[in-house]
Amino acid sequence: VAQLMNELGQGGFDVSQGAMQALQDTYRSGRASEDETTATIADTRRTTGELLCPHSAVGVKVADELRDPATPMVTLATAHPAKFPDAVEAATGIRPALPPRMSDLFDREERFTRLPNDLDALKAHIKGNLPA
Repeated sequence: VAQLMNELGQGGFDVSQGAMQALQDTYRSGRASEDETTATIADTRRTTGELLCPHSAVGVKVADELRDPATPMVTLATAHPAKFPDAVEAATGIRPALPPRMSDLFDREERFTRLPNDLDALKAHIKGNLPA
């Protein structure tokens, strides 16, 4: 995967037919246009009372398309809707407020940590950063 991601940075990569088939046998995927995303945010608010961020709305829309009524489906929110106030307001007329713990979200410095492609390194990083 790391090699493919490096190739992606150089314009693209090819996936073998065998690898593609294995991926298709294991994963399902979909997409949503901006209009479909907006409609999903609005429909979800109207039918459940929940506010979704745009990324969560794409997940809900695709899950609805791929859903087998005989199989339970769980979708997870990916961000607080207040992180995308303009999109949520355009879809619902509601401008979500940031909760107090996130009041300075847009002023915070972005932080990330690059880790080696190693499960033990990932586990150590997570354990080392858990609250006491």
